[in-house]
Amino acid sequence: MSTADLTSRARQAAVFAALGDPTRLYLLDRLVVGPALSIAELTEGADLTRQAVTKHLHALEEVQLVKSMRAGRATLYEADAARLREARAYLDFVAGQWDDALARLAAHVDS
Repeated sequence: MSTADLTSRARQAAVFAALGDPTRLYLLDRLVVGPALSIAELTEGADLTRQAVTKHLHALEEVQLVKSMRAGRATLYEADAARLREARAYLDFVAGQWDDALARLAAHVDS
């Protein structure tokens, strides 16, 4: 495996590790469906402190699943669609590998 392949795999692993936390999934769900939100807005209606939300947003930002921008005194966060598409493409690739393996197995069993 080349260094580029290892780097790509490490990048994907970091994304899926970040997504392995239910709180991060919740925050990403909120950011995917609407406009950019502040930490205060993300905290509303959730049983989370601002400090917890901040910590999880930083973890998501580190792997480029969300991006932040300043709006006056507030920091707004939004989902990074490009990074989500990359993760989806990887999952589609893995699913294709499984489909091919299952088709080979079915052909072997039928013969």
